[in-house]
Amino acid sequence: MLFKRSLLQELISTAVGAFLILVGIIIAQRAGNLIRLATKGVLPNDAIITMLGFNMIKYLPMILSLTIFLAVLMTLSRWYRDSEMVVWFSSGLSINNWIRPVLSFAVPVIVLITALSLFIMPWAISKGDGFLTQLKSRDELASISPGVFKESGDGERVFFIESFDELGNVVKNIFVQSMQHQKLGIIVAAEGSRFIEKNNDHFLLMQNGRRYQGSRGTAEFSTTEFEKYAIRIEAKEVKESPPSTQSKSSLELLQSANIANNAELQWRFAIPISALILSLLAIPLSAIDPRAGRSVNFALALIIYIIYNNLLSIMQAWVTQGKVNEIIGLWPVHLLFLALAIYMFYRRGRQLPMLPKIFTLLWSKFRPKH
Repeated sequence: MLFKRSLLQELISTAVGAFLILVGIIIAQRAGNLIRLATKGVLPNDAIITMLGFNMIKYLPMILSLTIFLAVLMTLSRWYRDSEMVVWFSSGLSINNWIRPVLSFAVPVIVLITALSLFIMPWAISKGDGFLTQLKSRDELASISPGVFKESGDGERVFFIESFDELGNVVKNIFVQSMQHQKLGIIVAAEGSRFIEKNNDHFLLMQNGRRYQGSRGTAEFSTTEFEKYAIRIEAKEVKESPPSTQSKSSLELLQSANIANNAELQWRFAIPISALILSLLAIPLSAIDPRAGRSVNFALALIIYIIYNNLLSIMQAWVTQGKVNEIIGLWPVHLLFLALAIYMFYRRGRQLPMLPKIFTLLWSKFRPKH
């Protein structure tokens, strides 16, 4: 039918716009957090893009779920606002006729959300955790950010590098402070580079610099000028922590009888289930009350979305803690909002069949007379 085709086209275009906006918001928020960690020296600069990619994959199922909800809500709200709904209702359609075209739009996206939630999201979390472990095991020189003082893990050295060259192989304007045998040593050099010996030991080779050495609290310092000076860089040994529940594959969760694993598996299924219920709930929520204003619907929809997701998180925590039986799981939250959607369809269904009669009366009163 004509209304189904036009509805699907507008739903797709609205969803694309909403998805791009949500992705932009998440990227800005996560990138700002990662850059802040990099400026503090907690995260290397070269790891920002990789960590941002893993974070985006992690949040992609939630972004797509919210995209479906907003697309249906915004599209149908515009139809109400521009009186297009009145025309369709006057032609004999009810609010239930919008369920099938909305589902034909939402179901393919929900299938994608299911695949992302069950398989791709845990893979991204696992790879992100592994990447963080790899970053922690890097030596102290690899974790230095230009323009930031960086203390070594044992607290015996402080590094400062002003900048790298274009290829990142040569560092410029180096400052190194160290404590050895109760002696304070300070090394400054114009430039330096890393090299690896045959035994796989890493060294920082500094060129054209000076070395100051002395005791703290005294004025006795010796100065040595050098053309080349090498410092051995210690590698870090990091114990690999056991994989978190979120990073385990769905197959591993299914094969385990652990309560925490069952709660995590129910959470992964809850994301596509909530997307389906929210897409249905958006149909009656989109009805605009002219006296209340168009922003009321979006405020109510946002509150419902936040409450829904928070209740799912609370129930998952209760299942993990054993306060709620794992057989019950997260289903009470889904049933609650499904009942809310059915109730709102019932209320709208009782009101909306009167619209054709009202439209007919108004047309007979205000139609042009010959």
